[in-house]
Amino acid sequence: MNCCVLLFLGSQTVNKVIPISKYLLGTMAGGAADCTYWMRVLNRQCRMYELRNRERITVSAASKLLSNMLYGYKGSGISIGSMIAGYDKRGPGLYVIDNDGMRVAGNCFSIGSGSPYAFGVLDTEYRWDLTDKEAYELARRAIYHATMRDPYSGGNVSVYHIKETGWVKIETQDVSDLFYKDRGIPVTA
Repeated sequence: MNCCVLLFLGSQTVNKVIPISKYLLGTMAGGAADCTYWMRVLNRQCRMYELRNRERITVSAASKLLSNMLYGYKGSGISIGSMIAGYDKRGPGLYVIDNDGMRVAGNCFSIGSGSPYAFGVLDTEYRWDLTDKEAYELARRAIYHATMRDPYSGGNVSVYHIKETGWVKIETQDVSDLFYKDRGIPVTA
């Protein structure tokens, strides 16, 4: 099954997955204020596109909007790294955009300070034929292992599934619960 697996690392308290529309999600890494501001601007621009054109914006076009906006501020000190993930008439789409406006399409990304550790898990275990359940578990495991190595990552693991009908939040789980589960220690409420 071809689908987008949205994997994200970051602050222990800030919600780093931001709904842009029913079919689009954005993630943020970097300065919380910069990321929140630019995701709101993108949300508004995507909504304006939909109202003007009477159709959903594509994932590619939404990521290009963000890329173009950020490019105009290249070198100004903005701190943002983002993934735009969604589903449109072309199928699933996933793009990463940085604060200089660089934009790259791909099938699997991790963003944030813990991403090198997450890629250790993803590069080893990611494959095209993952079932939904396997993909959710892989995302959880990648973030969990990143949080064990990176002091700036942690808090919660949020897993989303982006489908033709829109995105669905699968779960949010506390990383400490995953830690105890990994070590076979019962978690008490």
